[in-house]
Amino acid sequence: MISANNVTLRIGKKALFEEVNIKFTEGNCYGLIGANGAGKSTFLKILSGQLEPTGGDVIITPGQRLSFLQQDHFKYDAFSVLDTVIMGNQRLYDIMKEKDAIYMKEDFSDEDGIRASELEAEFADMDGWNAESDAATLLNGLGIPSEEHYSLMADLPGSLKVKILLAQALFGNPDILLLDEPTNHLDLDAISWLEEFLINFDNTVIVVSHDRYFLNKVCTNIADIDYGKIQLYAGNYDFWYESSQLIVKQMKEANKKKEEKIKELQEFISRFSANASKSKQATSRKRALEKIQLEEIRPSSRKYPYIDFRPNREIGNEVLTVEGLTKTIDGVKVLDNVSFIVGHDDKIAFVGGNELAKTTLFKILAGELEPDSGSYKWGITTSQSYFPKDNTEIFDTDMLIVDYLTQYSEIKDATYVRGFLGRMLFAGEDGTKKMRVLSGGERVRVLLSRMMIMASNVLILDEPTDHLDMESITALNNGLIKFPGVILFASRDHQVVQTTANRIIEFLPDGTFIDKVSTYNEYLENDEMARKRQVYSMSADDEADN
Repeated sequence: MISANNVTLRIGKKALFEEVNIKFTEGNCYGLIGANGAGKSTFLKILSGQLEPTGGDVIITPGQRLSFLQQDHFKYDAFSVLDTVIMGNQRLYDIMKEKDAIYMKEDFSDEDGIRASELEAEFADMDGWNAESDAATLLNGLGIPSEEHYSLMADLPGSLKVKILLAQALFGNPDILLLDEPTNHLDLDAISWLEEFLINFDNTVIVVSHDRYFLNKVCTNIADIDYGKIQLYAGNYDFWYESSQLIVKQMKEANKKKEEKIKELQEFISRFSANASKSKQATSRKRALEKIQLEEIRPSSRKYPYIDFRPNREIGNEVLTVEGLTKTIDGVKVLDNVSFIVGHDDKIAFVGGNELAKTTLFKILAGELEPDSGSYKWGITTSQSYFPKDNTEIFDTDMLIVDYLTQYSEIKDATYVRGFLGRMLFAGEDGTKKMRVLSGGERVRVLLSRMMIMASNVLILDEPTDHLDMESITALNNGLIKFPGVILFASRDHQVVQTTANRIIEFLPDGTFIDKVSTYNEYLENDEMARKRQVYSMSADDEADN
């Protein structure tokens, strides 16, 4: 168990948390939610001991081990992948290294023998003999191939380091597990594996995530940060949303009844306070009036942008024909003879772990990259807007936001463009910010504003939910659902894929693909059934061979 007692954190004169009291108990998974800047990551740092609160304290049940997801991707560059994972249980790793050092001694003494015996006993108690196989199981589950397990961390790309650090946090069955955005940069298969891991995890989990589907799947409780306080709700994210809305509704209804009662009492007092025969009744009502207290209803600190893609023309029947697209990058065939036809009602989610294939296809369709062979043809009624995964070059400029967006608007009027910016939470002078200084979330909102201003009838989006808070993801999700045109997109957000797509294209590691008309959940169910059939078929073949 871990609890916060009267925890306060002040940054300058501002109180980020004010006398927070909350207890996280064994066997539960808590989703820590709140608006951007509410202090979710900061609170996890306080719980993990990385940050000292201004007041109050954090209490952990004696003897329990706490593990948290490291954010520094370069911290373990000098270590192998397996060692990095095992370091998730630092004491176990230290025992392993001390044992190895003793056994390497040429002048092995009696004292060394006694010490080695003590270490071996502790090592066995900690199930150390299974450490490497347990670490390998975690890595394999997250999609790290076995041939990389002995590689140096420094030699691996960032996408793999993210998974390895997650495996490190999960290693060794910690009593308390703190995860800050664990699904960031994970492919959907890895997220699915993590969901199952946490569902079956028996100890305490506290997780920050912008993935609503993930929170719904794994959480037993929601801890909501708003105005420096943390309110605990039983149930998953959807239950929190319904409960929080119901509480506000009930408070408003209670206040309405109180206001009606106040008005009734005030009218009686006004009419009869000067009437001698009614004076006692008027005095009684004054006392009753003084006792009525209206509930303070503070509006949530959450802010939702307004995302609404409205095409300026209806799309025709001929949308896009792709024939035999092939592309090799750095000696690797990323796309291999890819062909498909897009219809005017299609909203296609491109899924699978081969992210380079998806990004390469989108760049080709957006005209930013040439294929090695094959062709594609857009219908004459189509117009396209492209949201790139890597936007570094776009924002490498000192242009102001409003000037940048005006380039893409038919109406060359700064006031018109500022209207879009206002809907996307760029209030007042925010529109005069330079592109170069924007945060990751602000950049995404600028690019989504550009897509709205362009009013295209085909949207191409490559991981648009990266860097967005939950409120912005919800707004984007609603905008995509309502959009009447064609969408080609890739997203790690399960709920966005499930609620938006009516067709799934999965890119396989060899550059080929599977194309199915279905929702995402239906696709996953069919895929799971196919895997089970394959396993059954292989088992049957083995029995026949025997």
